[in-house]
Amino acid sequence: MSIREPWFIPSAAQLPPLALTAVLVGGLALTGCSPRPEGAAGAGGAPQELLLVSYAVTKGAYARILPTFEADWKARTGQAISVKTSYGGSGSQTRAIIDGLDADVATLALAGDVLKLQEAGLVQPGWEKDVPGGSIITHSVVAFVTRDGNPRRVRSWADLAKPGITVVTANPKTSGGARWNFLGLWGSISQTGGSETQAKAYVGSVYRNVDNLPKDAREASDVFLKRGQGDVLLNYENEAILAKRTGDLKAPFIVPEVNIRIEGPVTVVDRNVDRKGTRKAAEALAAYLQSEPAQEIFAEEGFRPVSPGVWSRVKGRFAPVKQLFSASDFGGWDKINATFFGKNGVWDQLFSSSR
Repeated sequence: MSIREPWFIPSAAQLPPLALTAVLVGGLALTGCSPRPEGAAGAGGAPQELLLVSYAVTKGAYARILPTFEADWKARTGQAISVKTSYGGSGSQTRAIIDGLDADVATLALAGDVLKLQEAGLVQPGWEKDVPGGSIITHSVVAFVTRDGNPRRVRSWADLAKPGITVVTANPKTSGGARWNFLGLWGSISQTGGSETQAKAYVGSVYRNVDNLPKDAREASDVFLKRGQGDVLLNYENEAILAKRTGDLKAPFIVPEVNIRIEGPVTVVDRNVDRKGTRKAAEALAAYLQSEPAQEIFAEEGFRPVSPGVWSRVKGRFAPVKQLFSASDFGGWDKINATFFGKNGVWDQLFSSSR
């Protein structure tokens, strides 16, 4: 089912004063939900509730976006709505939804995790067509964060494999950001003329420089910035931008000129919304995340917007990238999941050899 109702795309001038959003952090599970008619409020006139499940580093953006959606929904329908949230590593969140976390909408770190929901029968095939642009709502790239003054002189992908460098990156088994880091490392060789054998050797060398694997991108930032571990952090560009804004990062960060286009998707969790009677509101939220108000907030929070109009206004805030490759250059997420992150895949092989 495509989400194309034009009233989901408001202008900023149409939005009424913002309401506070209700936020539940991590490990949230809603049970005992019985189906009710589409758009109906809960017992006693309580707002209709949705659960948005997302990955850790989106929390700041959704704290601002969801109140604007709630206000817009009420202004247009006359119905109150409250969007609850749950955050964690994308892989962990995917597993939680499969295990029963009652998500209406999932905004995970990569399409490969949505495919796992599809395989579990929670999301219908063709979900990529429900929202324009392949249901992608944010872009980013990999950034390198170094110590003040960059004493290890880390400037390029190749520098990460130097002996004695300590690299911080999250665990690809639990973190979507870590999978993007992995593909960035691999593609820095394979997409610039190197062979698969060379890529595997290089990536193995980098992971031998990794001392521990935090569970998600936000924890990886904390390990580097707050606990003082490591010489260089690999993370989303938006995490580096946030660290600069909060003052946790004083030094400039590095965005390699050869990089991977990180694509963050949205999906309605079909099985759950059909059971709960929340499809109309869930589809409205999914579509709203591509609206200009939402895309402006994503940009302010350090994500590269997918809206061409917003991107044209904000692109000067972001580091230029000369060569971008994407998941499609690796054969798409079905192939990536099987080849790199499946049982006995490349990650398992490299992890066992690098310990």
